[in-house]
Amino acid sequence: MNDFIKLIKPYIAFDEVSSELKDIFDSGQLTKGKHVEKLVGSLKEYTGAKHAFLTTSATTALTLCLKALGIKSGDKVAVSDFSFPATANVVEDLGATPVFVDVDKLTYNMLVKDLRKKLDSSVKAVIFVDALGNPSGLIEIKEVCQEFGIPLVEDAACGLGSSVDGAKVGAIADMTCFSFHPRKLLTTGEGGAILTNSDKYAEWLRVKLNHGASGIKGKGMNFVDFGYNYRMSEIQALLGWKQIMKLDSIVVSRNAIASEYEKLLGPLGFKRQACAEGVYHNIQSLVFTVPDDGSRDQVIDALSEQMIESTLGTYCLSATTYYKKRYGMVQSNALWLENNTITLPCYEGVVVKRVVSVIRDFSSS
Repeated sequence: MNDFIKLIKPYIAFDEVSSELKDIFDSGQLTKGKHVEKLVGSLKEYTGAKHAFLTTSATTALTLCLKALGIKSGDKVAVSDFSFPATANVVEDLGATPVFVDVDKLTYNMLVKDLRKKLDSSVKAVIFVDALGNPSGLIEIKEVCQEFGIPLVEDAACGLGSSVDGAKVGAIADMTCFSFHPRKLLTTGEGGAILTNSDKYAEWLRVKLNHGASGIKGKGMNFVDFGYNYRMSEIQALLGWKQIMKLDSIVVSRNAIASEYEKLLGPLGFKRQACAEGVYHNIQSLVFTVPDDGSRDQVIDALSEQMIESTLGTYCLSATTYYKKRYGMVQSNALWLENNTITLPCYEGVVVKRVVSVIRDFSSS
């Protein structure tokens, strides 16, 4: 009987952290310790960003970025329309309005021409999404933002390990947010990070992420502002630090597996997510468009029957029940991608030929 093939497996094992984990418990310092400092330092070194801050998730990271920019009720924020709902939810939560920008059918990323059409004086920020880890188009969107004097926040929840013209994602946008959710290549269970080269944003984040404290007053902390506790624990940071040291090799391995899939599925009409010239994709998720409109769900069902996990690419935000009812402006390309993309298992040890065999049998039936 065939074993169940999961969509993804974490790139971390207990024996890689067991001795340091014991040290954490023995020390009694479960937060704000050396492993948090190691992960922060490693993220800066790996990406080339000047500042890094750990958070509880990419969602809290995105929220903080918008707060740092002063986004408030009545403002508008342009948002890539093909993403997980958290990208738009953080805008909505602040009382601002997400302006959904359609995406390219090949790269799945924000279209420059559609962004330009939707920019006006009420748009106070742009959130560009590295769709499934792919930063294609990021530089072009950054140039538009600079032209209009609008800050750029990169939702790189899936993007750690990707690069553009040799520059790692993390130091390109004004602020970049990562996720360390279990489906990501680097996972801390739950968790996230904000990276920036801006001293101004970094100082704001440093205070806000420390309950509003800056320095010492008397025998305690000096609370100069109100703030938050979105901290990552020592245990989580240890997991992340161990994985970032091998992240590049993970990305190379996933690209090799993706190429094997593409070679076998291409003749069946499946088209892999495209990358712009100069982009190196971490393959956080391996996504194809299916050859026939409307067949994607049937492919997922066929794989499931053979104990192979798969799922859709991601969501058209403007077509979700909430946002469609609230704004009623569904973006056509993003909706097409939601209905016609499939994510396949991609990690060391996955039997690619078994997955492809099921898809081939379905396609020929």
